[in-house]
Amino acid sequence: MDTREEGKNEKTFKSFGKRVDDFLLELHEAGEKLQKEFEEKFEELKETGEKLKKEAENKERWKEVESNLKKAADELSNAFKAAFRERK
Repeated sequence: MDTREEGKNEKTFKSFGKRVDDFLLELHEAGEKLQKEFEEKFEELKETGEKLKKEAENKERWKEVESNLKKAADELSNAFKAAFRERK
């Protein structure tokens, strides 16, 4: 092999190595970007989960309030009936 062919092969491998390095760098940057997006989405899901949990707790609380108000209305109704019932 003459030196020109040897230099040409070195240049080809050097160019290939540079492209591999560039590709790995882009791959690393894409991985970091995806990780950041994943972390953001994960935080959003956590916040949404907490909101849903609070809403569920509030619904249970309001069900209890509604039940107690119904009982109070029934008692009040019974009291009025007793107060205004005709005596025998």
